[in-house]
Amino acid sequence: MAARNKGQSILEYALIISVVVAALAAMSIYVQRSAQANLKVIEDQINAESSN
Repeated sequence: MAARNKGQSILEYALIISVVVAALAAMSIYVQRSAQANLKVIEDQINAESSN
């Protein structure tokens, strides 16, 4: 019975880790897009200032 509980615990930890990794991977896409949008805004501001 103890080996079964140990196996179940390992499986639960692996599942939790995989869910966390998947969430971080999904969040990294949104963080990257947000950073690119901020850089675009800064670039547009610099270009607008230099054209004046």
